[in-house]
Amino acid sequence: MSSSANLWVLLGLGLAGIVMMTRRLKRSIKEDFGAFIERFELLPPAPPPPPKAPHPLTGLTFAVADIFDINGYVTGFGNQDWMRTHEPAEWTSPVVSSLIEAGATCVGKTVIDEMGYGITGENKHFDTPTNPVAHDRIPGGSSSGSGVAVAGGLVDFSLGVDTTGGVRIPAAFCGILGFRPSHGSVSDTGIIPVSPSIDTTGWFAKDPIILRRVGHVLLRLPYAGLCKPRRVIIADDCFQLSKIPANRIIRVVTKSTEKLFGRQVINHIKLADHLASMVPSLKQLLKLNSNGDLKASSLKSLADAMKLLHSLEFKDKHAEWINCNKTAVGSCISAQLDASLNANDRHIDHCHSVRNEVRLAMNALLKDDGILVLPSIPQSPSKLNSKEVLSEDYQTRFFSLLAIASMSGCCQVAVPLGFHEKSPVSVSFIARHGGDRLLLDTTEAAYATLQEQADIVAKSNLSSSREESAEMAKEKGNTAFKEKQWQKAIGFYSEAIKLNGNSATYFSNRAAAYLEVGSYLQAETDCSTAISLDKKNVKAYLRRGTAREMLGYYKEAIEDFKYALVLEPTNKTANLACNRLKKLFQ
Repeated sequence: MSSSANLWVLLGLGLAGIVMMTRRLKRSIKEDFGAFIERFELLPPAPPPPPKAPHPLTGLTFAVADIFDINGYVTGFGNQDWMRTHEPAEWTSPVVSSLIEAGATCVGKTVIDEMGYGITGENKHFDTPTNPVAHDRIPGGSSSGSGVAVAGGLVDFSLGVDTTGGVRIPAAFCGILGFRPSHGSVSDTGIIPVSPSIDTTGWFAKDPIILRRVGHVLLRLPYAGLCKPRRVIIADDCFQLSKIPANRIIRVVTKSTEKLFGRQVINHIKLADHLASMVPSLKQLLKLNSNGDLKASSLKSLADAMKLLHSLEFKDKHAEWINCNKTAVGSCISAQLDASLNANDRHIDHCHSVRNEVRLAMNALLKDDGILVLPSIPQSPSKLNSKEVLSEDYQTRFFSLLAIASMSGCCQVAVPLGFHEKSPVSVSFIARHGGDRLLLDTTEAAYATLQEQADIVAKSNLSSSREESAEMAKEKGNTAFKEKQWQKAIGFYSEAIKLNGNSATYFSNRAAAYLEVGSYLQAETDCSTAISLDKKNVKAYLRRGTAREMLGYYKEAIEDFKYALVLEPTNKTANLACNRLKKLFQ
């Protein structure tokens, strides 16, 4: 066989290998993105005959996190040993039943973080669900599977439990809506407790109308006209915690608010200062902790209180089982429980005092008609298996934002705002405890405008980014020109022109470099383009005049130099050139 034939065989085998690897990669991402641990169908009752209205959730499908009891199924709690050591539930959680009775079909149980404790969505027992919008990134937890099921289009909505961010984080990481209702507003019966004083049943959806319809069923809200906020308060200091460009999010919210509700409703606040003045128990709690930093931000202090309360209540509920199954739980859970060993009754009393005072402080700030705006999360989702998520800085920034609603019991919604560097961007709105209807109505009313403004800002940012890159290329060209590296300068100016072809300066500068290497036709062309972009670009007239003189187009050259003098009567270069050419023709 000839060498050319061998080459074609090798090329064919290589292409076949690429195709096979691509197919394997596609197969490795399961059809359900690994969101489900168990599939089944719980069907709703038959719809009532006309003229009666259909059930409010007729035709919708949903999934539930594996922390809700379903009759006949073991509630796995994100841990295979828990599943092995517990019996099937004898009844279904009332929350799930109410949705089925409202016309929705339950199609299965979804993955959660181990024992509902984490925030990453990674689970060694049931594998980590794949983030549908960022496959190499974590999906967020604890209700990771429920968030993934909605983001992947597998169900219309889903249920999860939000303790320290279990619904809000997956919603933000997967680019969907996530709602945490006011604490205590939805039944917790038939749900394994994680930290009862901050646990809340939440739900995910892509469509704000569906989000609101589910809310009306679970919260038993009356169907009426949409409520509108009279104050939209932007927490400026919360945005300072974010690594995602804050100006982008604030601009989207501001423009949308002005369009929908008027500029007069917008206010700004430093939330940390407000809480510091209204929540004295934060300092008292810190004094009990030997490692407490009394100079810490009130937001960080609130986060510390939430983490302590979370650990103490989780330990109270599940320490007995964990002690009997020490090898069954991950090191992160064990470490958190060990960290709470020195805490006592005084600590938990102060934690509850903080909760009560923070709720009063937030209610005083928001009243019945206010919406607080802050980032849902402080940064884009981390890569899978990243050690970053274990760092103290990472957890502090996340929990400083998440503790506001968790500790106050206020309702919060995470709303997607497009993408930044290929990862989802999310903003959150918070209403006072009991302000769920206002929050759901505001989300539905503002959603379309928010997406519209997010697209506008994204395009504007892309344009700005290209302009910044073009300027950098131009500066590199200037440096090369000064160093008399003409071809290198031409390359940089050409790069700037590709990024932004509307700058007269870039064309004029490249023309100067072309003159140095004797490319007079190219120099003339660039100068003509520069002049078409800027009729008053003196340098372009001077350089085109020079190029035309070198090409022998003396009449046209004189016209260029004369026009340069009209623009700049004292220009010595133009004056000398005019005199030189006049003598040539005399």
